[in-house]
Amino acid sequence: MHTKRKQKLDGWLLVDKPLNVTSAYVVNRVKYVFNACKVGHSGTLDPLATGLLPIAFGQATKTIPYIMDKTKVYHFELTFGESRTTDDAEGEVLDHSEFRPGDEQINKALQSFQGEIYQVPPIYSAVKVQGRRSYDLARQGEKPQLKERLARIDSFRMMERIDKDRAKFEVVSGKGVYMRSLARDLAVACNTVGYVSELRRLRVGPFDIANAFLLDKLVENGKKGIVSLDMLLPVQTALDDIPALAMTEEEAESLNFGKSIDLTDIRNRFALDVNSYDGIVRAMKKEHFIGLCHLNNKWLRPVRIFNI
Repeated sequence: MHTKRKQKLDGWLLVDKPLNVTSAYVVNRVKYVFNACKVGHSGTLDPLATGLLPIAFGQATKTIPYIMDKTKVYHFELTFGESRTTDDAEGEVLDHSEFRPGDEQINKALQSFQGEIYQVPPIYSAVKVQGRRSYDLARQGEKPQLKERLARIDSFRMMERIDKDRAKFEVVSGKGVYMRSLARDLAVACNTVGYVSELRRLRVGPFDIANAFLLDKLVENGKKGIVSLDMLLPVQTALDDIPALAMTEEEAESLNFGKSIDLTDIRNRFALDVNSYDGIVRAMKKEHFIGLCHLNNKWLRPVRIFNI
């Protein structure tokens, strides 16, 4: 029996992850429908979360660390009055409170969740404790002690007070911020308890939910749905906000061989602050993306070269 040879694809596919499936499930489904060799994703969404899941094919997987560091936008619903083991609707009830904060109290509490804050991740998270995942320990009945970690919140605002028990929020944040922790801690700051009852991711760096494809369209009744290579975004889309630097044919060839370039030969070609983006630039040969390079005061050194 002969199986169809897998395709070597490069690029990004934006998927609108549905409810009650894992991010790994989405990746496996997408890998199947595109018959792709190498696939990964940028930023896990919990089964009870929906929204934007950027999926990388081939060479795009090299840019995943850069996407992980980008700003993200979330909407979540916070339900007051109960705390849960998982800090979301999936967990068992831990505690009750009859108190419901007013809008003024919520907005006042939000002020302490702006800028750089410290938060403790949910115990049902992938954070490692002595080499083991926290959620594995929690499922075995243990109570892992997780340390506070720095988190960057660019914006945290209440969008809508749905009723006395529920409110909807928008969060614009940096890398590694746990929405479940934010919801839990905001409820506590309002002298009550609460959990995330809905969560949706709308943006990851340059990627927007408006450009995402529904998984049901890609996979229909377990079979391949409507798929086309035109759905894939170029690899460099993930890096569009990194400054570009034009290379000659000879310079591009040197970078491809891992050689550094003396900045005295190219300094008059750019007006970039070498400290921008930690000195990282996109090396371009006309419209062709070569890779990521690091600028210092003397050399342009290749960091990630993409053979596309």
